[in-house]
Amino acid sequence: MERAAITSRVAEGRVPPGFTLVVGLGLSGRAICRHLARRGVAFMVADTREAPPGLDDFRAAHPGVAVHLGPLQDLDLMEAGEVVLSPGVDPQTPGLEALAGRVNPASGEPRLVGEIALFVREAAAPIAAITGSNAKSTVTTLVGEMAQESGVKVAVGGNLGRPALDLLDEVGDAELYVLELSSFQLETTPRLGAECALFLNLSEDHLDRHGDMPGYRAAKLAIFRGAHHAVVNADDPLTWPEDELPVLDRFTVGPPLDNEWGVASHAGADWLMHGERALMPVAAMRLAGHHHQANALAALAMGHRLGFPLSSMRKVLERFPGLPHRSELVAEVGGVRWINDSKGTNVGATLAAIAGLGPTLEGRLILLAGGVGKGADFAPLAESLARFGREAILFGSDAGRLEAALAGALPVTRSADLSAALARAAAIAEPGDAVLLSPACASLDQFANYQARGDAFRDWVHHHLAQEGA
Repeated sequence: MERAAITSRVAEGRVPPGFTLVVGLGLSGRAICRHLARRGVAFMVADTREAPPGLDDFRAAHPGVAVHLGPLQDLDLMEAGEVVLSPGVDPQTPGLEALAGRVNPASGEPRLVGEIALFVREAAAPIAAITGSNAKSTVTTLVGEMAQESGVKVAVGGNLGRPALDLLDEVGDAELYVLELSSFQLETTPRLGAECALFLNLSEDHLDRHGDMPGYRAAKLAIFRGAHHAVVNADDPLTWPEDELPVLDRFTVGPPLDNEWGVASHAGADWLMHGERALMPVAAMRLAGHHHQANALAALAMGHRLGFPLSSMRKVLERFPGLPHRSELVAEVGGVRWINDSKGTNVGATLAAIAGLGPTLEGRLILLAGGVGKGADFAPLAESLARFGREAILFGSDAGRLEAALAGALPVTRSADLSAALARAAAIAEPGDAVLLSPACASLDQFANYQARGDAFRDWVHHHLAQEGA
């Protein structure tokens, strides 16, 4: 069928029979289109936005490919052989309901799938998959570096870094794929079939997409479909699979039971342990805090399953400094630490940062928080901040909700924006304190993304304070 014919069918509100329809022109949507084009699969694109960013670049890269902009109800999606959703597109978007429960006769899979389903069809190497509400980028990076240190040809991507579909061609001889996977990616993946699947933790997030915690958890649990091995959080039963798997390992930040991965006293110090086997002293890790001990143990459990030598994994943990915007030490000036945890976009992430940092301080914690709360309950922050906090400085669209949740736990100040919050923090900080940007919220009310928010924090600190410590 000629492209002109495709365009005319779209104008009539119909999708040409047998063609793949890609919904969403975001980063992953563009990767889906590149993948289909490389394989000679005829496709067209739909986006509910009238002018999605990057549209001109897309048309230049894929001349002649039909593009539908606007409501999906204007298309007859049943004419498509398969509909592939970008992760940013909600499967409940009006117009997609007709595909619910429908099966693609050609593949036997649901007619509505996501990018990872296409990846699984072609991946020729084992998959190590990592999900969780928090720390999945850190653990994905750790496992990837452990694989590389062990001499494994590894490709790392997914929700972190390179889209998974691009890895198929960029690292065609990969011996292992290490993928960070979000709930958005997992809910459209019928069967992942991972060699090892890791579910780190679960806390309120994306309730605006999944509706409630059971819905959010159900999306995450898809990581275990077809898995040969699972690693879960012994301290968080919501990470445990509902169906029995061949092998299951658990990690905890407390003393391990039986064959668990945990932390216990050994030779007069705290050590990372596997059951009764001492692996390495906690003090040898470059990253500090209980939350990073949990991350290290999860990575060790996964690496052990994948056959990495302990010596290689220890080397990585001894040198790994952490990722930007994730409990990143930006500066220490006048005895005050300034820490960028802009990736703390939900309550669970912020709680983990406070719990990891608070006990290490000689002084108190000054929290900078606020933004788009995504319907989360901020009340759990109050107890931890009452224990460790000096003041919470709040900004952004949900600052009022945060203030109501923290009232009575510690002093609270409202600021117009992050710059004003930083100026307030600088005015009240005392030696031994830490100023922590861990917003418990998304950034899109005042920033393009969490990276831009973290960059603004770092730039302010360097401009206003760093020279004082020179």
